[in-house]
Amino acid sequence: MTLLRGTGLHGGYDRRPVVRGVDLEVAPGRCVALLGPNGAGKTTLVRLLAGVLPAERGTVELLGRPLGAWRRREAARAVALVPQQVHFAFPLTVREVIEQGRAPHLGPWRPPGPDDHAAVADAIARLDLAGLADAPVQRLSGGERQRVVLARALATRARVLLLDEPAAALDLRHQLDLAGIVATLRAEGVGVVAVLHDWNLALEIADEIVVLHEGRVAAAGRPAETVRPELFAAVFGVEVEILADRLGRPIVVPRARLGAAS
Repeated sequence: MTLLRGTGLHGGYDRRPVVRGVDLEVAPGRCVALLGPNGAGKTTLVRLLAGVLPAERGTVELLGRPLGAWRRREAARAVALVPQQVHFAFPLTVREVIEQGRAPHLGPWRPPGPDDHAAVADAIARLDLAGLADAPVQRLSGGERQRVVLARALATRARVLLLDEPAAALDLRHQLDLAGIVATLRAEGVGVVAVLHDWNLALEIADEIVVLHEGRVAAAGRPAETVRPELFAAVFGVEVEILADRLGRPIVVPRARLGAAS
């Protein structure tokens, strides 16, 4: 069974192509990590998969149905997007922001019920936000805000979670927490797509790695099979050494810049 599938996706901005013919699918309990240089098309691909950006060509299917055939509220229950940056225009508390994740489940005449309160409480606990629940979100640090936005997505209890650089502002402790959260979601059957720049975090949490370069798939496969020095030379223009941790898992150590990526 496939939760989310993109086939032959092309898309960009102002007629400028960014993603060119990309295929990607997410199965229940699987995490796909998207990696690549800046400007490779990772964020654009996530936006195409979420339906935020219409595809110029290609298709997106959610649970076997074209994404365009879903009502917006139904799709929002099934797929939750955590963008790179979120601007809070109104003075909301952390709890109020996280409660927004339940909006797709509520109608105009249905107030939040026990399931909604439980989902919000669970998200607060998972992201270690209990001490900040009543704090104004505008006063938080960048890393704290990132955790709030992730908690909002978790509160939706979607089948698919699309994370655009979820670890960018997190300290080491909360990066470890993120890895644990992804592991728990996988065990619960949730499909995850995560845009990352940290290869070692990707190797920790992902079942599959997809490397984008100039809008196309440069490599895809199981993490241990994808990590090759020649890939880093061709795509990132760097020399790396592949080591192993105490469990035998690969670790990427950058050694030298080789010049402009080709």
